[in-house]
Amino acid sequence: CEYMTDGVVVVLGKVGLNFGAGFTGGLAYVLDVDRDFVDRYNHELIDIHRVSAEGFENYRQHLHRLIGRHRELTGSIWAQQILDEFRDYIGKFWLVKPK
Repeated sequence: CEYMTDGVVVVLGKVGLNFGAGFTGGLAYVLDVDRDFVDRYNHELIDIHRVSAEGFENYRQHLHRLIGRHRELTGSIWAQQILDEFRDYIGKFWLVKPK
């Protein structure tokens, strides 16, 4: 998501250091299985929130739809596993927005 200016992305894998450098628009959902995303994102340019937090139900539904569409289009086994265990995985997702 370097230099992202608009749109939506769902990251279901590992991210590099300084995630979100140049991130000025749009939003991202990042799956943080290893619980190290807080050490990997650009703290100056983006804010992060847990998708599981109170008041984020619309984002949870949006994320579920996006992963479902990805699964439909690609047949991804990983996406299917996340959907099957969505309640377990939702606490591992971050919502990323520009400051």
